[in-house]
Amino acid sequence: MNAPTRRILMGRIHGAFGVRGELKLESFSDPAEAIFRYRPWLLRDAQGRERELDGGRGRSTAKGIVLQLPGVEDRDTAEALRGAELWVPRTALPPPKPGEYYWVDLEGLRVVNTEGVDFGTVSHLFSTGANDVLVARGDRERMIPFVQPDYVTSVDFEAGLVTVDWDADF
Repeated sequence: MNAPTRRILMGRIHGAFGVRGELKLESFSDPAEAIFRYRPWLLRDAQGRERELDGGRGRSTAKGIVLQLPGVEDRDTAEALRGAELWVPRTALPPPKPGEYYWVDLEGLRVVNTEGVDFGTVSHLFSTGANDVLVARGDRERMIPFVQPDYVTSVDFEAGLVTVDWDADF
């Protein structure tokens, strides 16, 4: 049986742009226009229905990313896509640079501290602006700044393990 394809959320549609069916797209790639390099796109609408998109194109404007999708040719059709998400397979992204990680690759790894105390698994990560935060869920939830090497001392994908310098009582 095939393992499910891991996907990464790359963008969210915020409604119509103009009257010709163009869409306002919030891109989560860096830089924002890099979203157009990653294919195939999977569109997941607000009701959870999914379909693969072929032939979408877009451009960067002073007001953000503008997207044109096949079959979306008027403002009403564009507005109906408000809240829809663009996902891509993890395999569509380039390998991360040394010392950098895609959050989706960290999710599910075991987390232990330098004394060997098991903190559970990586639930998710989020950004605070100052730094990213790793959320480990086990006997309880722990939020650990994803700062290397201060708090995150190693990430070992072979062993499925993140080691942190973090007090078990904190």
